[in-house]
Amino acid sequence: MPLSPCSRPTFRYFSWHTCLLGIAGCCVMMFLISPVSASASLGFLLLLLLALHYLSPSSTWGYISQALIFHQVRKYLLMLDVRKDHVKFWRPQMLLMVQNPRSSPRLIDFVNDLKKSGLYVLGHVELQDLDALPSDPLQPQQDSWLGLVDKLNVKAFVSLTLAPSVRHGVRQLLFTSGLGGMRPNTLVLGFYDDAAPQDGLARHPAFTSAREELPLGFPPLRAPAAPKLLSPREYVGIVADALKMLRNVLLARQLESLDKAWELRRAASPPPTIHVWPVNLLRPDSARYADTCSLFLLQMACVLNMARAWRRARLRLFLCVEAGAMPGAQEDKLRQLLKDLRIQAQIQLVPWDAVVGLHWQAQRQRGTPGTPAEDEDEEEGAAVNFPANASRVSDEYVRAANKLVLEQGPAPAVRFLYLPRPPADTSLYPLYLRQLELLTRGLGPTVLVHGVSAVTSTQL
Repeated sequence: MPLSPCSRPTFRYFSWHTCLLGIAGCCVMMFLISPVSASASLGFLLLLLLALHYLSPSSTWGYISQALIFHQVRKYLLMLDVRKDHVKFWRPQMLLMVQNPRSSPRLIDFVNDLKKSGLYVLGHVELQDLDALPSDPLQPQQDSWLGLVDKLNVKAFVSLTLAPSVRHGVRQLLFTSGLGGMRPNTLVLGFYDDAAPQDGLARHPAFTSAREELPLGFPPLRAPAAPKLLSPREYVGIVADALKMLRNVLLARQLESLDKAWELRRAASPPPTIHVWPVNLLRPDSARYADTCSLFLLQMACVLNMARAWRRARLRLFLCVEAGAMPGAQEDKLRQLLKDLRIQAQIQLVPWDAVVGLHWQAQRQRGTPGTPAEDEDEEEGAAVNFPANASRVSDEYVRAANKLVLEQGPAPAVRFLYLPRPPADTSLYPLYLRQLELLTRGLGPTVLVHGVSAVTSTQL
């Protein structure tokens, strides 16, 4: 059984080497006790396996294994009681919204690594009205999506829905996806920008050797000049809806430029890095590293690092410090937190006085000083909306913060940044999205993270 990503035991000597040693020891003991019986048993087992593999006819009456699996899954799902949830057994359970799989195969693969051993659902919204159709249009698409899951070799379920708008469709999937105690707790969206969609499916290794299977029933990509199915307000509204429903949110930008195979080839020297910025860069007056969202962000980076394909990557945690703020004490406190959480990461101090100065200069010019009372509320992170003073962060400051992140080389394989909550005022949605776009412009593969649930504990 796969371990929960929250489980990081202090015993570090278990590996496939020790497992193989145990198997070899068991075989040796078998032959020491009775060499004849051990040889006969292994020979008979081998013959039986070969006979079943080569002589069993293909059946048309179904497989009893499917009935047994159904019975066992139903029984254990009923035993999975959501009232017994505990932070020690928390797992990332992902709902990835995909508009067209042709433009997002690498994102699908990345989220498959990020989910660790949790639930993974690929969601899709079809904008049609069932009343005006003779039959359900989603049934013919089901096989195409399942074929995509098989070809990409990801462990995911597929959930399709009809809705009058994308926002309503995402709400439906957040409410209904999963079963019992296995329901998505994290929504993953691609980033909303003006980048032209690229057909990544045609270049994916799973399809380069079998181009005749490439179409899979999926429509062609949207033309660059064609209007989008989703407006900026509706996109930010989806994020706000998910947070209201107590779902964590991940926004993935430029993940299609992440060549994981190349990153693994260069893993020997130097190893790839994962940059983590657990501070709200759009809140320069509140540089905290221990709120719920920051801890969730750290956990997501750690979960990715625990995946098989990313184990050689190195976590680099960036601590933004100002002059006169005792950076040594802050670093020691953060290092102790990482030790308590058993997260191995390199801490790098980043002076950002010049960047923060741009914010305070703009605040003084506007005569709108920051409000410390809001900072206290933000630490709890449960019911706090996008703060009013954040809407007055200047574009100059956001560009400077973007440059600060970009200058911390060498370039990582992926970056994790803090995602602030959307504003309560819906008229500020375009400004919120513009600030996120400026903050992540040119950063390469980037994941913006906002967590609403506690996923770590130092009391266990």
